[in-house]
Amino acid sequence: MWFVFALLSAVFAALTSILAKVGIEGVNSNLATAIRTIVVLFMAWGMVFLTNAQKGIAEISRKSWLFLILSGLATGASWLCYYKALQSGEASKVVPIDKLSVVITLILAFVFLQEEFTVKSLIGCILITVGTLIMVL
Repeated sequence: MWFVFALLSAVFAALTSILAKVGIEGVNSNLATAIRTIVVLFMAWGMVFLTNAQKGIAEISRKSWLFLILSGLATGASWLCYYKALQSGEASKVVPIDKLSVVITLILAFVFLQEEFTVKSLIGCILITVGTLIMVL
């Protein structure tokens, strides 16, 4: 089931880029990010209440709170930078560079989470990086 959700995530991420590129025209990128964030906020809390997950808030550990907050800050920084890049650049070039996050994630997962970094992972990282360079140059 994770594969289906991952694939749907990719489809929605692609739609996000196209819809944002059209919607950001003539709008300050920070304002556009804030509007998008409000929509995401309502959607996320809507799902929490729809699935009755709000009962778990009291059970969240301090460590989880810290890392969820840090993750939120990283997401905010990512979105602000992404919208700024999307506003002045072509979506067909901004998006591939943004997706270099796959390579960076694999490296960080190896360094900080001690996840396995295989020859297959290395080849994949190289291909993603080369593919990105080919697309944007």
